[in-house]
Amino acid sequence: MSEAAGEPTAAEARTPSSSGSGSGSSAGAMLRAARQAQGLHIAALAASIKVPQRKLESLEADRLDELPDVTFARALAKTVCRALKIDAQPVLALMPDLGGQGLEKVHQGLNTTYREHPARGMPTDLGFLRRPAIWVPLLIVLAAGFVFLMPQQWIVQTRPSADAAPLPASAPGDLAALGSAAASAPVDAASAVAPMPTAAVAETAAAPVAGLASAPAASEAQASERAAPEGLIELKVSGESWIEVLDASGAVLLQRKLDPGEFVGLDGTPPFRLKIGNAAVTRLSYRGQPVELAPSTRDNVARLELK
Repeated sequence: MSEAAGEPTAAEARTPSSSGSGSGSSAGAMLRAARQAQGLHIAALAASIKVPQRKLESLEADRLDELPDVTFARALAKTVCRALKIDAQPVLALMPDLGGQGLEKVHQGLNTTYREHPARGMPTDLGFLRRPAIWVPLLIVLAAGFVFLMPQQWIVQTRPSADAAPLPASAPGDLAALGSAAASAPVDAASAVAPMPTAAVAETAAAPVAGLASAPAASEAQASERAAPEGLIELKVSGESWIEVLDASGAVLLQRKLDPGEFVGLDGTPPFRLKIGNAAVTRLSYRGQPVELAPSTRDNVARLELK
């Protein structure tokens, strides 16, 4: 199975090479050379030691200022040496000194989530919209506007029934009663005609409300359709996982890191060759059937072929 394990990442391509110093010119260069000598991709190494890939890229590029502190950088380098089964002393000797700080002063583990600092004053997500302090006042304003617009129509709709109630009292058998009944006839006709436009107005007002109620249901149905891509190969991850998929011709169908909760469907010509950098958080299905990754997994990296 052909692998892209030996290909340099974008961080490696940006790292300047020291003239005449060789691969051991710096701690990061030594770690990168040892990893490449074993044919191990940086994403697979990051998954095996459960460290964000960007931290390893910063360490191999000797950009220690992007890591929390020197103590963290030395601890990360020692962990990488242990994973690569190489001596850590030559690497640590090329790194800055701890300055009297021991490893016991490290308060955050290597699995700390790596986040870029957003611009000050800009929200990183729309999670604030889920706070009751935001949407409760908004609902109150909408309800107040609805109540302000509707009562007049409801009052007009209830008036005809109130006006029509006294009419049966005008039923004496004398001529005077007949005259009063004839005088009340236009009122009856007017009261009979009046409710018709009121009912039409009520139906017209109810139509937008029904449309608004059906809109979220339609959008949820479309979202559920988009959330379930289909293909010969289906991949779903519950955590960060670097995945590479090649078809029978060697064409790359997928070669990137999937974010937690991401669901991907792929089609192509079998057999397929897969390399999964974090098998513990990855679920694989082939032709609609789940595929067990444990038999093909070593150091949390799965390599398998689907025919």
